Order: sequence, then C-alpha cells, then structure tokens
Amino acid sequence: MLRHPVQSLFLGTVPMGLATIVNMVVFVCVPAWGIWATRLAWALWWIDVVLAASTCLYLPFVVMYVHDTQLSTITAAWLLPIVSTIVAAASGGIVAAVLPNPQYALWTLIVSYALWGMGVPLATVVLVMYFHRLTVHKLPPREVIVSVFLPLGPLGQGGFAIQQLGKVARDVFPKTDSLIPGAGDTLYSMGFIVALILWGYGLVWLFFALASISKSKFPFNMGWWGFTFPLGVMTVSTTQMAKELPSAFFKVLGSMFTVVVVLLWLVVSAGTIKGVVTRQIFFAPCAADYEKQYNARKTRENLEKGTDGNGTESLKP
Repeated sequence: MLRHPVQSLFLGTVPMGLATIVNMVVFVCVPAWGIWATRLAWALWWIDVVLAASTCLYLPFVVMYVHDTQLSTITAAWLLPIVSTIVAAASGGIVAAVLPNPQYALWTLIVSYALWGMGVPLATVVLVMYFHRLTVHKLPPREVIVSVFLPLGPLGQGGFAIQQLGKVARDVFPKTDSLIPGAGDTLYSMGFIVALILWGYGLVWLFFALASISKSKFPFNMGWWGFTFPLGVMTVSTTQMAKELPSAFFKVLGSMFTVVVVLLWLVVSAGTIKGVVTRQIFFAPCAADYEKQYNARKTRENLEKGTDGNGTESLKP
C-alpha cells in the first residue's frame, strides 16, 4: 500500500481518526470519570503525535523517492498525510486544557505548536501546486471531483488549532513563567488573527469547490466522505471565532455550516449503507493492482516450472 501513489496517502486518516477519539475522551469521559480519563487522553494523544508525524514526514518522501509523479496526477489527497499533524496539534490544545499539571500542559502546547508548524506551511505549498494543476490540467475526473473540498481541511483545522493553542497558552504560560509576562496573551491574539486569515483563504477554496461540483455530475462512491471532514473543520473554526469575538455574524454562519454538515453526513451515511448492502461500494484500486501482480508472478513461476498452472506439463519457451 505504501508504494501505491494514491492509496498510500489515505494512511494519514488513521491518526486523524485517533485524534477524534482523543477529543471525545476529553469532552465526554474526563467530566464523567475524572483524572484517569485525562491520563488516558494524554497517552493516546502521544501515540497520535508519533503516527501523525510519521505519516507527514514519510509519505511525502515516498512520493519523491518511489513514485513517478506528473503534474496532471496531483490531487488534493496529497494533503491527507500533512493534515494529520494539524489535527494532532488541535487535539493537543484540547488535551492541554484539561491537564492538571501546568508543566505537562506546557510540553503539550510546545509539541502542538511544532506540529502546527509542520503541517500548515507544508499544506500551503501543496495548495499552490494543486492550484497550478487545476489551472493547467482542468478539474479532476468526476469520480474524484469531491476531492476539491479537501483544501478546506488544513485551513479550517489550522484555524481552529491556532485559536485553541493560543487560548490555552494564555492560561498556561503565566503559571509556568514561560517567556515574558503577557506572552500568552500575545499568542492568543496572534492565534485569532492567523485563524481569520486562514478562514479567508478557506473561503476562496470553498468557492472553487462549490463551482467545481456545480459543473460535474458525479456518482456516489467512498470519495463522498470527503465532504464531511473539510466542511466540518471549517465549521469548527467558524464557531470558535464566534466564541472569541463574540460575533452574531460568525454565530449565524457557524450554525448554517453545522446544519449543512449534519445533512451531508446523513446523506453520505445513507449512501454508504446502501452501497454496503448492495456490495457496490467496496473497491480498492491498490488491491486490484496487487491481484494483477500476484497473478502475473504465479504465471511466471509456473512457466519457469514447466506447468500451465493446473499441474499439467507445458512447453518451456
């Protein structure tokens, strides 16, 4: 799978899924079960950090070293291994907010800022390449047209992450005497400004995505799940800004985004269940490639042994 030019990129969704579990441990289990749930969330988060950093560093290198990549083959799926570090950074801000030890919270914040620095700048580089690909080679095929929403992922999650980290830094830095007095307040203010800039950038890609799907008729497939995460994190960033300002505009817009995400989730879930029942949704191109390679290898071995694969003798070339 690591050698497949497309399927390998989806390994980045593994740490992203784990980060969601970490967040729900904090939101649900910590208030109900106390300190041991906090330790569980922190331990799971460190595992997520290792997985996210590994995918962000190794998978792009595989693209450079193994694959023969052309500009026309670039897709927004290149963002998936990179976004995993941004998601881990956001989860780090959530976990740090409930850690009772300020020093542990500080370590978590520092690592989270580093993860954010690994992900967001690299994601912007990929977005530039992807924009160039769209302008030169037009829109992606209709089967993967939903991928045009993926650029919202690093921008929306990056905006939420930097806000959450600044919010926690404002509380943790004074307790640990980190940097200079007021450093936490500075990070908090800068976090909101950076989030607002990323949010504006996200509006550009949201327009491109909506315009792209309006020009295409595309069948339901697993790619439709690409609707939920990008729009979801864009919604989270919007609602977080509504809390920080506070702003009636962002509150209303965040509520509208939330309704859209929920409706899309219901539609995608219904389509997925239907596809599972009819067995029409399960298709893995990498598995098909492996089957072809396996059959070719067995044929070659049979020819070398002098049989036709059924145990009967055949003429050797």
